[in-house]
Amino acid sequence: MTPILGVIASANQGQYISYTDYESIATVTVGSGGSASITFSSIPSTYKHLQIRCLMQETQAGTDWDNFNAVFNSDTGANYTRHFLEGNGATATAFGAANRSAAFVGMVSRSGAGASVFGINIIDILDYANTNKYKTVRSLSGFDRNGGGSVGLFSSAWLSTSAISSIVLTADSASNFSQYSSFALYGIKG
Repeated sequence: MTPILGVIASANQGQYISYTDYESIATVTVGSGGSASITFSSIPSTYKHLQIRCLMQETQAGTDWDNFNAVFNSDTGANYTRHFLEGNGATATAFGAANRSAAFVGMVSRSGAGASVFGINIIDILDYANTNKYKTVRSLSGFDRNGGGSVGLFSSAWLSTSAISSIVLTADSASNFSQYSSFALYGIKG
C-alpha cells in the first residue's frame, strides 16, 4: 500500500483508507488539438465518494494559472459556492463567493508557463449520491515553474440534493485543455 493513501483519512469519516477502496470509473487523456471540456457521464451511484485526479494544462497564454471548474448534472444556474486559499511563495490570496454557475475545483496552468508545465488537482466529491444533503467538493491543486508556481486549497458546494450522475470540467477562460492533459475519475467505497 502506498503511504499517501493511508494518510487520507478524512475522506471516509476519519477512517483509514486502503488503496483497494478506490475503483477506476473512467479516464480521459486529451488528444491532438486539445479539448474544450472533459465529461464524465453515467456515473454509478454505488460509491460513498468520488475522486478526480488531474494532470493538465490549458492553451491560454500567460505564465500563471486559470480557474478550473466543474458543473454537475448540467446545472449551470447560480447554485454553487466557492472558496480558495492560494500561495505562490511571495503572496497568499483568499477568496469566497456565492451564487456561481460552476464549482471552483482548482487551478490549471497556462501554456505560457512552458510546454512541459502541467498542474495537478486531486478533487474529492463527498457523499455525491446522497439525496438528503448538498454536495461538498474539496481539492488540492498546484503547479511548478522550476522554482515558481502556486499551490492552493479549494472548496465548493453544489446547492442541490440530487445525486451526481455527470460532471463537466472546464477552464474559466474558455480555452482548451492542452494535448496530454489527463483526467481520472475514481469511486471510493463506503
